[in-house]
Amino acid sequence: MRNLTFLAPFVAAVAVAGAAMAQPASITVTVGPDLQDKIEELGSREVQEQIDRLTEVLTRDLASTARLEGAKVDLVLTELKPNRPTRQQTIDRPGLDPMRSVSIGGASFAGQVTLADGTVQPIRYDWFSNNISDVRGFTTWQDADRAYRRLATNLAAGRYANR
Repeated sequence: MRNLTFLAPFVAAVAVAGAAMAQPASITVTVGPDLQDKIEELGSREVQEQIDRLTEVLTRDLASTARLEGAKVDLVLTELKPNRPTRQQTIDRPGLDPMRSVSIGGASFAGQVTLADGTVQPIRYDWFSNNISDVRGFTTWQDADRAYRRLATNLAAGRYANR
Protein backbone atom coordinates (compact mmCIF):
# COMPACT_ATOMS: atom_id res chain seq x y z
CA MET A 1 0.00 0.00 0.00
CA ARG A 2 2.85 2.36 0.73
CA ASN A 3 4.22 1.98 -2.81
CA LEU A 4 0.95 3.24 -4.25
CA THR A 5 0.91 6.21 -1.87
CA PHE A 6 4.43 7.12 -2.98
CA LEU A 7 3.52 6.85 -6.68
CA ALA A 8 0.30 8.90 -6.53
CA PRO A 9 2.02 12.33 -6.43
CA PHE A 10 4.39 11.22 -9.19
CA VAL A 11 1.51 10.11 -11.43
CA ALA A 12 -0.33 13.38 -10.75
CA ALA A 13 2.77 15.41 -11.64
CA VAL A 14 3.23 13.50 -14.90
CA ALA A 15 -0.42 14.05 -15.82
CA VAL A 16 -0.17 17.79 -15.18
CA ALA A 17 3.10 18.00 -17.15
CA GLY A 18 1.50 16.16 -20.06
CA ALA A 19 -1.41 18.58 -20.11
CA ALA A 20 0.96 21.54 -19.98
CA MET A 21 2.87 20.22 -22.99
CA ALA A 22 -0.16 20.26 -25.25
CA GLN A 23 0.63 20.68 -28.92
CA PRO A 24 0.75 24.43 -29.66
CA ALA A 25 -0.42 25.88 -32.93
CA SER A 26 2.05 25.62 -35.80
CA ILE A 27 2.56 29.02 -37.45
CA THR A 28 3.94 29.70 -40.93
CA VAL A 29 4.25 33.23 -42.32
CA THR A 30 5.07 33.99 -45.95
CA VAL A 31 5.16 37.20 -47.97
CA GLY A 32 2.49 37.90 -50.58
CA PRO A 33 3.36 38.94 -54.15
CA ASP A 34 2.44 42.62 -53.70
CA LEU A 35 4.61 42.93 -50.62
CA GLN A 36 7.35 40.94 -52.34
CA ASP A 37 7.60 43.79 -54.86
CA LYS A 38 8.09 46.30 -52.01
CA ILE A 39 10.78 44.41 -50.08
CA GLU A 40 13.61 46.27 -51.77
CA GLU A 41 11.96 49.61 -50.97
CA LEU A 42 11.28 48.74 -47.31
CA GLY A 43 14.48 46.81 -46.75
CA SER A 44 14.70 43.03 -46.68
CA ARG A 45 16.11 43.00 -43.16
CA GLU A 46 13.22 45.04 -41.78
CA VAL A 47 10.61 42.93 -43.56
CA GLN A 48 12.21 39.78 -42.13
CA GLU A 49 12.21 41.38 -38.66
CA GLN A 50 8.47 42.03 -39.07
CA ILE A 51 7.82 38.43 -40.12
CA ASP A 52 9.74 37.28 -37.04
CA ARG A 53 7.81 39.71 -34.82
CA LEU A 54 4.45 38.55 -36.22
CA THR A 55 5.43 34.91 -35.63
CA GLU A 56 6.56 35.74 -32.09
CA VAL A 57 3.32 37.56 -31.21
CA LEU A 58 1.14 34.77 -32.62
CA THR A 59 3.17 32.01 -30.97
CA ARG A 60 3.02 33.72 -27.57
CA ASP A 61 -0.66 34.67 -27.72
CA LEU A 62 -1.94 31.40 -29.20
CA ALA A 63 0.10 29.12 -26.92
CA SER A 64 -2.54 29.19 -24.19
CA THR A 65 -5.55 28.96 -26.50
CA ALA A 66 -7.21 25.57 -26.25
CA ARG A 67 -9.27 26.29 -29.39
CA LEU A 68 -6.09 26.34 -31.53
CA GLU A 69 -4.29 23.49 -29.81
CA GLY A 70 -2.71 21.37 -32.53
CA ALA A 71 -3.85 23.78 -35.26
CA LYS A 72 -1.79 24.84 -38.27
CA VAL A 73 -1.86 28.56 -39.08
CA ASP A 74 -0.66 29.49 -42.58
CA LEU A 75 -0.48 33.26 -43.01
CA VAL A 76 0.45 35.44 -45.96
CA LEU A 77 1.57 38.93 -45.07
CA THR A 78 -0.08 40.82 -47.94
CA GLU A 79 0.63 44.43 -46.99
CA LEU A 80 2.98 46.11 -44.55
CA LYS A 81 3.18 49.87 -43.99
CA PRO A 82 5.56 51.57 -41.56
CA ASN A 83 4.66 54.66 -39.52
CA ARG A 84 8.09 56.14 -40.00
CA PRO A 85 10.65 55.67 -42.78
CA THR A 86 12.58 52.41 -42.61
CA ARG A 87 16.37 52.39 -42.63
CA GLN A 88 16.35 51.51 -46.32
CA GLN A 89 13.89 54.27 -47.19
CA THR A 90 16.03 56.79 -45.30
CA ILE A 91 19.11 55.67 -47.24
CA ASP A 92 17.28 55.79 -50.58
CA ARG A 93 15.63 59.17 -49.90
CA PRO A 94 17.90 61.31 -47.69
CA GLY A 95 15.23 64.03 -47.42
CA LEU A 96 13.09 61.81 -45.20
CA ASP A 97 13.48 62.53 -41.51
CA PRO A 98 13.39 59.23 -39.58
CA MET A 99 11.88 60.99 -36.55
CA ARG A 100 9.54 63.65 -37.94
CA SER A 101 8.28 61.89 -41.08
CA VAL A 102 5.10 60.10 -40.03
CA SER A 103 2.58 58.14 -42.08
CA ILE A 104 -0.38 55.82 -41.72
CA GLY A 105 0.87 52.33 -40.95
CA GLY A 106 -0.48 48.85 -40.42
CA ALA A 107 -0.62 45.39 -41.96
CA SER A 108 -2.97 43.01 -43.74
CA PHE A 109 -3.05 39.23 -43.76
CA ALA A 110 -4.66 36.37 -45.61
CA GLY A 111 -4.37 32.64 -45.14
CA GLN A 112 -6.02 29.77 -43.39
CA VAL A 113 -6.08 27.93 -40.11
CA THR A 114 -6.44 24.17 -40.11
CA LEU A 115 -7.87 23.13 -36.77
CA ALA A 116 -6.92 19.91 -35.03
CA ASP A 117 -10.17 18.27 -36.20
CA GLY A 118 -9.26 19.01 -39.85
CA THR A 119 -11.63 21.94 -40.29
CA VAL A 120 -10.15 24.67 -42.47
CA GLN A 121 -11.09 28.29 -41.80
CA PRO A 122 -9.98 31.17 -44.07
CA ILE A 123 -8.15 34.08 -42.44
CA ARG A 124 -8.59 37.64 -43.68
CA TYR A 125 -7.54 40.48 -41.44
CA ASP A 126 -6.16 43.98 -41.75
CA TRP A 127 -5.62 46.96 -39.52
CA PHE A 128 -4.32 50.40 -40.49
CA SER A 129 -4.54 53.80 -38.83
CA ASN A 130 -7.59 55.65 -40.11
CA ASN A 131 -5.86 58.99 -40.52
CA ILE A 132 -2.58 60.67 -39.70
CA SER A 133 -3.90 62.11 -36.43
CA ASP A 134 -4.49 58.55 -35.15
CA VAL A 135 -0.79 57.71 -35.44
CA ARG A 136 0.44 57.78 -31.87
CA GLY A 137 3.40 55.49 -32.18
CA PHE A 138 7.00 56.34 -31.66
CA THR A 139 8.46 53.41 -33.55
CA THR A 140 8.72 52.62 -37.23
CA TRP A 141 6.35 49.64 -37.01
CA GLN A 142 3.95 50.77 -34.24
CA ASP A 143 0.72 50.23 -36.23
CA ALA A 144 1.96 47.01 -37.80
CA ASP A 145 2.66 45.67 -34.30
CA ARG A 146 -0.84 46.71 -33.26
CA ALA A 147 -2.20 44.77 -36.26
CA TYR A 148 -0.22 41.67 -35.15
CA ARG A 149 -1.63 41.85 -31.63
CA ARG A 150 -5.18 42.39 -32.86
CA LEU A 151 -4.88 39.48 -35.27
CA ALA A 152 -3.62 37.22 -32.46
CA THR A 153 -6.50 38.29 -30.21
CA ASN A 154 -9.04 37.61 -32.94
CA LEU A 155 -7.57 34.20 -33.81
CA ALA A 156 -7.58 33.20 -30.14
CA ALA A 157 -11.25 34.20 -29.93
CA GLY A 158 -12.18 32.24 -33.06
CA ARG A 159 -12.68 35.30 -35.28
CA TYR A 160 -10.78 34.63 -38.48
CA ALA A 161 -11.87 37.53 -40.70
CA ASN A 162 -12.63 41.21 -40.30
CA ARG A 163 -13.57 41.98 -43.90
